[in-house]
Formats: sequence, structure tokens, C-alpha cells
Amino acid sequence: MSDSVALDPVDLQILRLLQNDARTTYRELAAEVGVAASTCLDRVARLRRSGVILGDQLRLDPAKIGRGLQALLLVQVRPHRRELIGPFVDRVRSLPESRALFHLTGPDDYLVQVAVADAADLQRLVLDEFTSRREVARVDTRLIFQQWDCGPLLPRAAS
Repeated sequence: MSDSVALDPVDLQILRLLQNDARTTYRELAAEVGVAASTCLDRVARLRRSGVILGDQLRLDPAKIGRGLQALLLVQVRPHRRELIGPFVDRVRSLPESRALFHLTGPDDYLVQVAVADAADLQRLVLDEFTSRREVARVDTRLIFQQWDCGPLLPRAAS
């Protein structure tokens, strides 16, 4: 059973535009996609109700708020058991340095994107918040030199 929602070309165009700028007004969206503003409002409301649109986010420049160094932490948890990973995930998500957390397959169990002030702050974070935990067996750190946003997320084209 699929959780997919049927989307027509107008829905796809609305989603593309909103992902590029979530502040686009309904009037601007309507003019761009060729429907009435009220129709556009109804479509966006339907996309929200159906769970296609999950919310709107404000993006910040980490460097401008004192977190100019970003890194990816590959974390191995041992033993990898539900009673240990729940508290681990809760703790990582509560850290102000955490930007994203992914549960993985393969030799590493988690990928954590973090934003910190500098190398000393990164070292403190790894030592105090990760390797000090009993269930954390290993942490590998990768610095992020540069990051690019990619295009809007849209459904796969029909083949």
C-alpha cells in the first residue's frame, strides 16, 4: 500500500514554487500557475491536510550566528538495541549544535550534522556529548567545507 498522494501538474507547479520560496503569496502563486487565488488557497490547504506539505521553515546562516564550522559525525552505537537508541536519539535531538540526525544501515548507525563555533567547540561536543556516552562505540568526524541546496523535491516522473 502506498502513502502517495495523487498530484496533478498544477499541484506540482505549486509545490515547486513554494519550495523555492515559501513566502510566495497565494496571489503570486495563482498568477504563476494560471488558476484563481481562491483555487490556489484550496489546493495548498489540501496539500497540507494530506501531509504533502509538512510545514514552513526559516533557514539561518550558521556562520552569522556564531556557528561557522559544520561537521558530519558518523556514530556507532553498541549494542544497537532499542532501549539504548531511544535515549541516544532524544539526547542528540536536544543538542543546540544538532542540525540533522539520520539512522543508517551499514557500519555506522547514525549520521549527525552539527554546527559549532570552531574546532575546539567541535572537540568539546564530540568528547562531552558523544564519546562520553556508554553506548557510543565510535565517532568519526568529517568537516563540511561547503554545502549546496538542491532543487525542489517532486514525485518521480511516470515511466
